[in-house]
Amino acid sequence: MTSETSETAADHGPAPSIHGHRWRWNKVPEVTVYFWVIKVLCTTVGETAADLLNEKAGLGLTGVSLLMSVLLAVVLVVQFRTTAYRPGVYWTAVALISVVGTLVSDNLTDNMGVPLETTTTVFAVLLTAVFVAWYRSERTLSIHSIDTLRRESFYWLAVLFTFALGTSAGDLVAERMALGYWVSAVLFALAIAAVAVARLALGANAVWSFWIAYVLTRPLGASMGDYLSQPTGDGGLGLGTVVTSVLFLAVILGLVVFLAVTRKDVTEPERLARTA
Repeated sequence: MTSETSETAADHGPAPSIHGHRWRWNKVPEVTVYFWVIKVLCTTVGETAADLLNEKAGLGLTGVSLLMSVLLAVVLVVQFRTTAYRPGVYWTAVALISVVGTLVSDNLTDNMGVPLETTTTVFAVLLTAVFVAWYRSERTLSIHSIDTLRRESFYWLAVLFTFALGTSAGDLVAERMALGYWVSAVLFALAIAAVAVARLALGANAVWSFWIAYVLTRPLGASMGDYLSQPTGDGGLGLGTVVTSVLFLAVILGLVVFLAVTRKDVTEPERLARTA
């Protein structure tokens, strides 16, 4: 882990003190099986909740986008003000950013008529630009040391663009290949499995493997959400967006409470310096 003791104090204020020492805490969870399960569930909610608010609440894409953006901004303020990873705050931010990322892509394609090929390319370029700026500034893209204001800012910006890119790319594949919801879900699951094999068996770069898988979980979750919520006549199970959203939110809540209690995904803090 790269040492940046001066930035931590400046970015987050006084570091928490334990047994006479100051510690630097990672602001995001350790990557475990729980991480990936909740991430996929959040992407599913991002798809179904966006459809639910757009169709049932009658707010339209623009209204829903404004509402969810405000809610996301509020939660991110809370997230940035925390001094360590808090499961409830962190995963609320991820769930909201999944909705906002979906709506950004949908607004461009549905309201403005921008082709999916264009949005996919633009979001890929923007995500790449974030990674380049992040690396040039911090000399690392590791999520194991999101412990300064600057790194956390890069992290959440990257997360937003992964959701937007995953939405556009997933819709593009679905339209061009016309595979259907279930087959699309299997296709993206296999792509994620290939990334895992490349990482675990072939020694592929851990950072890039993580971010590629992170992008791919977006269309995987969306395909699952569409399969469960869409009418049977359209190839879905017909559960509807309300039932699907509530079901997945309940599972997410249960897992987040479990992690908050057990702290199974908390990264061990790094000691900074002995306090007076």
